[in-house]
Amino acid sequence: MQKTPLDFWIKNKTSGANLADWQLNKLNETLAWAHAKSSFYKKRLAEMPKKLETLADFRQFPFTTPEDLRQNPLHFVCVSQDEIERVVTLQSSGTTGEPKRVYFTAEDQALTIDFFGVGMSTLTKPGEKVLILLPGETPGSVGDLLKQGLMQKERVPLPYGAVRDPLHALETMENQQADCLVGSPTQVLGLARRWQTGNKPPRTALLSTDYVPAAIVTELERIWGCQVFNHYGATEMGLGGGVECEAREGYHLREADLYVEIIHPETGESQPEGEYGEVVFTTLTRRGMPLIRYRMGDRSRFLPGQCPCGSSLRRLEKVRGRYSGFIAAGSETLRLPDFDEALFPIPDLLNFSVTVTGEGAEAALLVDTQMLTSADSSSLVVSALRGVSSLKTVVRCHHNPQESGSLLKRVIQRAGFNPPR
Repeated sequence: MQKTPLDFWIKNKTSGANLADWQLNKLNETLAWAHAKSSFYKKRLAEMPKKLETLADFRQFPFTTPEDLRQNPLHFVCVSQDEIERVVTLQSSGTTGEPKRVYFTAEDQALTIDFFGVGMSTLTKPGEKVLILLPGETPGSVGDLLKQGLMQKERVPLPYGAVRDPLHALETMENQQADCLVGSPTQVLGLARRWQTGNKPPRTALLSTDYVPAAIVTELERIWGCQVFNHYGATEMGLGGGVECEAREGYHLREADLYVEIIHPETGESQPEGEYGEVVFTTLTRRGMPLIRYRMGDRSRFLPGQCPCGSSLRRLEKVRGRYSGFIAAGSETLRLPDFDEALFPIPDLLNFSVTVTGEGAEAALLVDTQMLTSADSSSLVVSALRGVSSLKTVVRCHHNPQESGSLLKRVIQRAGFNPPR
């Protein structure tokens, strides 16, 4: 098994220095830069030490939240507007007020291009064709940066964009004889569900932009016989955060550009290796809009022990959802990732949504499933829901015969839920 290419990449970027020492130095540079140039951090860090002596000293620094970013995006910017190359606006569903905006200089984007190229060399070979199912029309967009990263590593990018017509995307995939796909989990699953036996399957696939259910990975590997890799990242991270190696036992992180912590979501205390908590990161090399101890809301942990690939880099366990990814039903709570793993193996399922209506004894679970065909698959859905650990019992399922087409609406009356573990 080949060691992750991030291992050599990070050693090269740090000139072979001890990674912890290098990160400490970069943290001090970032703190000084943000305090001097960002009006937000000048105020937020006013009472904090001006220099860290150890990485442990960093734990006393305050967190940055998505709400901070939403309220004061320009207050984070540390360069003149002329130096900003790209602004990404993030709208959150159900959120009122200002959206989050993230600002990047050309140098910041070059860092992402570099990481994308190295990360993709994990799962592609020189000369292979990569179908990019991500937005890429705009210069500096995620698809455009990925294209540039692939070209730097002598791969052949095939920009396509977000999938709006799955059959056209499949036709492009076959005509171009793509060796690898990069896209969001449900969009790639939609292609696999419609794929025709006899066409060329991808050798590898990279799933990104969203939480990746293990059930979708299993389905893609079953249908295509390919290897499926996970990427972890967010716009706030600079679009790239970490990627699995050939062992596919956790993400190797972009630790030359990011300092990642796991904290207790309620107390904010640092969690020891192996313990679950919330992902928090600090940028180490970004100049346009550095972020300090930014709370992602994602639930994960650092995996103990060395990776089977032989790398000494830390591994972040594959994210299984967000702390906000729970549905309250009275005094109980449902875990959304449990529904992903239960429902996505259903044949012809493309996507679904889960909501709770009513309160107390009147609470009901509403499951909307988007199917490839219009056939009533209520019994399959009910059977799958019986495997959801946080759902004790399914009393009944009602199928609305007036809902024609691919959207089938089912109301599952709840009898009670187990609290999340």
